[in-house]
Amino acid sequence: MGPDKHTVRPAGRGILATAVTVVCAVTVLAAPGTAFAAPSPSPSPSASASAGASASPSPSASASTSVTLPPDKDLEAVRDKLDRLYHDAAVATDAYNAAEEAAAKQSAEIVELAKKIVQGQRKLDGLKARAGRAAAAQYRTGGLPDTAQLLLSDNPSQFLDGAGRVLQGERATKGLIRELTQTQQDLKQYAADAADQWNKLEAGRKAKAAAKKKIKQRIAAAEKLESTLEKKQKERLAELEREAAYQAQTAWLDTGILDEIHTKASAAGKKAVAFATAQIGKPYVWGAEGPDSYDCSGLTSQAWASAGQPIPRTSEEQWKQLRHIDVKDMRPGDLIIYYDDASHVALYIGDGAIIQAPRPGRTVSIAGAGSMPILGVVRPDA
Repeated sequence: MGPDKHTVRPAGRGILATAVTVVCAVTVLAAPGTAFAAPSPSPSPSASASAGASASPSPSASASTSVTLPPDKDLEAVRDKLDRLYHDAAVATDAYNAAEEAAAKQSAEIVELAKKIVQGQRKLDGLKARAGRAAAAQYRTGGLPDTAQLLLSDNPSQFLDGAGRVLQGERATKGLIRELTQTQQDLKQYAADAADQWNKLEAGRKAKAAAKKKIKQRIAAAEKLESTLEKKQKERLAELEREAAYQAQTAWLDTGILDEIHTKASAAGKKAVAFATAQIGKPYVWGAEGPDSYDCSGLTSQAWASAGQPIPRTSEEQWKQLRHIDVKDMRPGDLIIYYDDASHVALYIGDGAIIQAPRPGRTVSIAGAGSMPILGVVRPDA
């Protein structure tokens, strides 16, 4: 059974609020060197001491500052491990989605083959009935072939008339035999094809189960690791993640890439962007493709389906099958594929920004297009 796809959407998010969020985020992301607001540094111990010199700290305040944070390099190691776990989960999610998509196609093919087998069997039964009637007619005439009966006839006129019927009958018999043979061969091939599809379906079921198991294992391991952290460690970890994304996005923008990107969205691209924008705030759930939750390729595939352009379900197949575009030529609505294994995908919305379903525990949100390693760009409506 697939993942839970009935997660409740956060309440109170109106269209106007969403639009304001997008406009603000895009404005910030568009400025090179200021792609994200630089994360605020943690207050130094001396600053904390001077701030608290005028008054005695409350018991709760003392408790909240009792945790000694490990060095950033240790938290970076934790962040790297979490990234690997969630990356592995993303790869497994792609495998799960691919197996699910293949299973749907194979099931449909099996249904069509079953229909052909039923129709072929009916045709074969009809042909056998015709052959049976021909055999019965021959039996009623004493078992003599039509040609022999004509040679024994004393009436020349009857002989000539009958000769034509014999030729027609022989052609019909040969045609009947050919049709019987072909129908039997077709049925045999349909049965072999159906068996082949069943075998693929079973192999896909096993692959899907293995991918599901791996996804759950990796997510559980990541959640367990995160649960060992104190509140302040989690806050610092999130800060390190924001810093890394900020630095990557700033470096990408500082190449001057936005000076080269001037292409406007197509009509279909605008629809895809509008759909993705409306999903902001909905949770990431692996294997989900809406309407209440999404994984990365579930979001992009549904965005383009809403624009009347069906595309492959997985990020890997989107990378393989869709037309590749130079980054400098990309336009809103294009898909940016990330990492060397094409394990993540997001929808470009313009001005250096993307909408993505990031990973478990996160929601559909806006991010910098250069905040992750870009593999390439593809265009669904090429």
